[in-house]
Amino acid sequence: MSLKQLIKNCIKKDAKAQSQLYEQYASKLFSLCLKYSKNYAEAEDNLHDAFITIFNKIEQYNHKGSFEGWLKRIAINTALQRYREDVGVFDIVNEGNIEDVSIDVNDENLSIDFLLKIIQELPDRYRLVFNLYVLDGYSHVEISELINISTGTSKSNLARARMILKNKIETYKARSNSQSL
Repeated sequence: MSLKQLIKNCIKKDAKAQSQLYEQYASKLFSLCLKYSKNYAEAEDNLHDAFITIFNKIEQYNHKGSFEGWLKRIAINTALQRYREDVGVFDIVNEGNIEDVSIDVNDENLSIDFLLKIIQELPDRYRLVFNLYVLDGYSHVEISELINISTGTSKSNLARARMILKNKIETYKARSNSQSL
């Protein structure tokens, strides 16, 4: 069945088409939800809520642009909405200039699982800004609008996230080097 027909059938609330759409995109969207969630269980909840929104709003997809991009936007917005509802998640203010820290993630000794684990361990506000900026390419202006913070706070949170990640990577490398001696 073509994507266009699958979408038409989902608009008609065809359970078989909805199941097929879920099977086709769930793993990609789950990976995305995992980036924006505190843990596996919360990612599952975000995925579930995203698909409810997708099925309720699928008739709004206008076949302009990528359907997968449309789905991803819903998944990200679903995860961000969960944080907007949490009181005090983004109560940190811009604390002045923080030196921008670069992280070398191309090291062969760093597994993707390790990198995802340490990103998930970041405090919520840092993890969201890091993911939106570094992994999904949002600008600080867009991030500030998405999660209701100033652009200065977005920049500050990104710098702090990078600093935490850099420290964790350096600690990991130091342990790995001392164990191999």
